[in-house]
Amino acid sequence: MTKPQSGEFSLPVRVYIEDTDAGGIVYYVNYLKYFERARTEYMRSLGYDKPAFPGENLMFVVSEANVSYRCPARLDESIKATARITNTGAATLTFAQTVLRGATCLVEGAVTLALVNSENGRPCRLPADLRQKIKDSQNLEFRI
Repeated sequence: MTKPQSGEFSLPVRVYIEDTDAGGIVYYVNYLKYFERARTEYMRSLGYDKPAFPGENLMFVVSEANVSYRCPARLDESIKATARITNTGAATLTFAQTVLRGATCLVEGAVTLALVNSENGRPCRLPADLRQKIKDSQNLEFRI
């Protein structure tokens, strides 16, 4: 796992048989799993394990996902999944994400997470400490 200065988090991934279809090509939905792992490890690198906010009844949910498939990954390849926060709102984080094989972009997308109350599903403001950690690591300006 690496967290370069640009604010992009990178997670190495090996393609296993369970990730592929009968032809040895990564099944399309598994790229979303790679995206999820990269986002989870990115948040862990900021000090937020799952659940991110124990005892506060807060959780992140995916509110939007856009994915473009460019080139397939294949069985036993070494690839990497990346995550970089590109936009923040009062209750949301948007990540630019990629899956790369070397310098070749295999898949790219944007995933927006919303922080919600786990009991009623209503949006909640991002906690101040999380906002500050993201701002420090990304040099982002927050929209209120």
